[in-house]
Amino acid sequence: MADPTYTPPEVWAPDTENGGRFASINRPTAGAREDKDLPVGEHDFQLYSLATPNGVKAGIMLEELLEAGHSGAEYDAWTISISDGDQFGSGFVDLNPNSKIPTLLDRSGPEPIRVFESGAILLHLAEKFGAFLPTDTTRAEVLSWLFWQVGSAPFIGGGFGHFYAYAPEKFEYPINRYAMETKRLFDVADKRLSQSEYLGGKDYTIADIASWPWLSPFVTGGIYGEARKFLSIHEYTHVERWVKQIAERPAVRRGRIVNKTWGEDNEQLSERHSSSDFDGKNI
Repeated sequence: MADPTYTPPEVWAPDTENGGRFASINRPTAGAREDKDLPVGEHDFQLYSLATPNGVKAGIMLEELLEAGHSGAEYDAWTISISDGDQFGSGFVDLNPNSKIPTLLDRSGPEPIRVFESGAILLHLAEKFGAFLPTDTTRAEVLSWLFWQVGSAPFIGGGFGHFYAYAPEKFEYPINRYAMETKRLFDVADKRLSQSEYLGGKDYTIADIASWPWLSPFVTGGIYGEARKFLSIHEYTHVERWVKQIAERPAVRRGRIVNKTWGEDNEQLSERHSSSDFDGKNI
């Protein structure tokens, strides 16, 4: 049910007492909140991230590039604890004024390049290494599915995930609104994958790398509590086939645990600096 006691004021002001799970870090302003330098490793690529669905995209992409033989894609990965507010340190804000993970620093050229937003990181790396993005007429199809995912994530995470799992109170209207949209998005993907092996066509691309971390945990039941059952995710059989197929890729098995700091010890990797860091991990 909608809250019958709330009438929006003429001028909005933040609610500092009832903001839910992330109330302590959410503010309506941007910028650094403290002076804090970022760690820097030896490789050309420095990834600052966390193994959320958006963060996992970058780790998988870098591991896929290495798996494909692009040795120049070696990278250091550093954990940004968003619950602790690491994303508001001055060093991070210098790389990403939006204070969101993942963020990439590319030092492979004459001048360092900052790249923020997960879709931009995938596109930047794909173009730099000429991998996982076709150059023929299917390029537009792949980019369309990439940006489909980027545009869809807020409805699934900030919409459904927030109101179903994180909001301090359960209200029927927002849960129904975003459950409907999440199921619609799954249906879009399911219909596409009934016609094509991958989202962009016959080949695995950055469209799949972007979408898998968001769709996969719904299929496996690893996100938002009972969301798999609540949304009847078992109905989307083509998505399930695609999820399981991609999950078997060695680079995906590695990339999904980069900057992961929860769960079983052998499925965590808070920092990544070389391939040997995966030794002994459940991949």
